[in-house]
Amino acid sequence: MTTDDDDGGASLSRVGRVALGLGLALQATEDFRDMEDTVDYAESAGVPAPSLLAPLASGTMVSAGLGIALWRLPRLATGAAATFLSVVTLTMHDFWTKEPDEGRSGERLAFFGNLAMLGGVLIALREAWRR
Repeated sequence: MTTDDDDGGASLSRVGRVALGLGLALQATEDFRDMEDTVDYAESAGVPAPSLLAPLASGTMVSAGLGIALWRLPRLATGAAATFLSVVTLTMHDFWTKEPDEGRSGERLAFFGNLAMLGGVLIALREAWRR
């Protein structure tokens, strides 16, 4: 069995963490470009206090993404991202409850995108706990 250090895998893991973290952070910054729409979307999904929780959630993801990219407080950063993605993926992008004319395909796309990001975050979370 080889370790990350034996085969250059540590460098590959580092690049992967930077890509994952920056992707999460940059995607979350998009919410701030039009926070009114972000709040409206959260409200339509039944999020309580959307004008408070939507910016808080977006800010959390920016921070978590940067923490992953820079590998600072990695347990906290990956844990926050995993929690956010688990909750949001299941509650905000529940495409299976939508009719086709209600944006079902967009919600399905967002669900699978979040699922892929969650997979990457869970791998990073495991790495954070191994150190």
